[in-house]
Amino acid sequence: MANRRLNPASLLRRQRSRRRRRKAALQSPPAPPEKKARGGPDALHRYAREFARGLLSARPSQPPPTDEGASAEGEMLTAVEAKEGRAFLLLPQGQALTFTGKCSLTCLYGSVRVFGFNIVPDQPPYHLFSPYSHCALTIEAVAYKEPEKSGKEMKAEAKSILRAHLVPRDARCKLMKDFIPQCSMILLERLDTPATRFIHSYSNFSHIFKAKRQKAPSFTPEDTVLASVGAGKQDPRNGLLMSESTLSAVEELVQACQGPPFTHQRTPRKMVYFGATSCEQDTERYIDTLKYVFSAYERDVPLVINTMGWVKGAGLLLLIDIIRLLAPSHIVQISVEDFRDMPQLSPEYIHCTAGLHTRGKALFRRKSLNGMEDSGQQGLAQAGSHPPHPGHQLLCVQPKFPGAGNAGTGRTHSSVLRDMAILAYLGQLQPPDVESVFPLHSLIPYQVPFNAVALRVIHTEVAPAHILYSVNASWVGLCQVPDQVPCNADGPVLLTHTPICNCLGFGIVRGVDTDKKLYHILTPVAPQNLRFVNCLLIGSIPIPNCIFLNQVGIEGEIPYVTSEYNYDISGAGKLKLKKHLKRREHMQP
Repeated sequence: MANRRLNPASLLRRQRSRRRRRKAALQSPPAPPEKKARGGPDALHRYAREFARGLLSARPSQPPPTDEGASAEGEMLTAVEAKEGRAFLLLPQGQALTFTGKCSLTCLYGSVRVFGFNIVPDQPPYHLFSPYSHCALTIEAVAYKEPEKSGKEMKAEAKSILRAHLVPRDARCKLMKDFIPQCSMILLERLDTPATRFIHSYSNFSHIFKAKRQKAPSFTPEDTVLASVGAGKQDPRNGLLMSESTLSAVEELVQACQGPPFTHQRTPRKMVYFGATSCEQDTERYIDTLKYVFSAYERDVPLVINTMGWVKGAGLLLLIDIIRLLAPSHIVQISVEDFRDMPQLSPEYIHCTAGLHTRGKALFRRKSLNGMEDSGQQGLAQAGSHPPHPGHQLLCVQPKFPGAGNAGTGRTHSSVLRDMAILAYLGQLQPPDVESVFPLHSLIPYQVPFNAVALRVIHTEVAPAHILYSVNASWVGLCQVPDQVPCNADGPVLLTHTPICNCLGFGIVRGVDTDKKLYHILTPVAPQNLRFVNCLLIGSIPIPNCIFLNQVGIEGEIPYVTSEYNYDISGAGKLKLKKHLKRREHMQP
C-alpha cells in the first residue's frame, strides 16, 4: 500500500476522529493522575486495574488503524539529541520503547508508564536501570486528559517546553513535525551512579547495561540517539510478558491490601544474617530465623513474602512449615507444567500434610449414625483444642513467556546476581560527587579492637587457633547481640553458638593486625549505627572473585591470592556436607 502524505490539518482531524471512537468504546474517560483518590477500596481497585494493565506495557504495541490508507509513519518513535548525554523522545499514545541500559527519565508533556506506574510532568526525574541480566524495561505512552486547548495551542505549549530545555531549533522542528494530540514527550539523560561506576570497573560486569549489538540494516538514527544516553532499543518480547493468570493474581492481591503499596526499597525494620545461600544444612535455624524476623511485623502494612526456590523433596516439606508459621492470607503458586511438578498448596493440603518439622492434622472419614460417610471433623477437634485456621486463598499462575520453566535459558546465573548485589552494596563506599572509581584497597577502613566484637563462624567448626585466618578477607555480617561481649585482652572473643540477632549491615575484613589486636573493616554502614555492632558473623557467602583478581591499581603480587595451594591439606577442598533430612515425626526418639 502506497504511503500518502497528509497535511497537518487532515492528520489532526483524523487523530481527533480516532480519539473520539476510542473514548466512546471506554466506559469512562481516563482520570488525570493528580486527581486520583489516595485511599479507600475504590482507589485500590482502580490502582489494581491500572497496574495490571500497565504490566502489559512490554507487549508489542500496535498503532491504531488509519483511515483511507493513511500512513502510520507519524505514530512511530521520534528521537532527537539536544546535546551530549540528553535525548528528547516523542511517543504517540500506545507507542512503547523497550530498552536495555540505564538512564534518567523526565516526563515533559503527556503521560508515560514504566512497569505499571504512571509518570507525569512536574515529577522529579526517575532513574531507570535495565540490565541485560533482567527483563528489559518498557516506556509506554498512555492516555491523559487533554487541556481545553486547540491543537495549535498545545503545539505552542510543547514547543515552549522544548525551548525552555535549550533544544536546538533543528531538533525542535523535527519533534514538532510529528507532534499530534495524545503524544507524550520525555527527556532521557545519561545516568551514572557510584554503584554502577564501581560495578563497571570490573571487566566481568562492564557490559551489564549494554544491549546486544543489532544488525547493521536494522540500526536507525533513533538508535544512535538512544545510544548517546546509554540506552539500546530491544525487541518488545524481551520485556515483561505477563500471562492472564498472573494479571488476575496481581489484581486480587492489590485488592486484598489495606494501605498504600510500597514501591521502593527501604531500610529493613529487622534483618538477620543467615550466612548461606541455602538452608539445607540447618533448617531448624532457618525456621528460628524466620520467627525472629516475623516477630517485628506489626501488621500495620501489607506484607509480601518471597519464599525461596527450593521446592523439591525436603524443600517442599520446609515450605509447608513456613506457610503454617506465617499463616498468609493469599498464596501465589507459579507452575509451568500445569501444576504437575508439585502439588497445589491448597488450604486442605497444607492442613493435612506433614512438614519437615510439623505434623499434619489428618482428616479421616467415619460412619455416621444413618450409615452415610462424612468428613472427620471429629479428628480435627482431637488434634488440638483450638479450631482449625480458616486457611488462605490460593492463586495459581502459569507463566507464558518464552523459556519459562527451563533453568538453562535464564539470562544470568544466581551466583552472578549475588555478586552484582555485593558489588552494588560496596559501591556505596564510592564518593557520590566523584566520577572516577576508587579501588577498595585505597579506602580507609575502620579499626575495630579485638575485645569490642565477638566472632562466630556460622557454617562450620573452626579451631580457636585458626579463627583469625577464617576472618581475614571475609564477608561478614555486622550484628548486635543483646548480651554484653566479654572482654578478652589476649585474643579474639569467640561465641560458642550462632546467635539469631539483628544485622545492621555487611562489610569486608580487609586485614587483621595481630600486634595491635585490630580488625580492619570496610563497610558503608553509617558510623552512628556502627556503634551498636558487637558481633561479626562469618558465613559461606564468598566475596566476588573479581574483587581479588581485577581490582584496579594493584601491581605485582595480588594480596590474598596464590597459585601454589595444596589441596591435599585436610579441609582445603570444597565442603560437600549432606545431611539426611527427615520429618521430625519419622525420627526415632
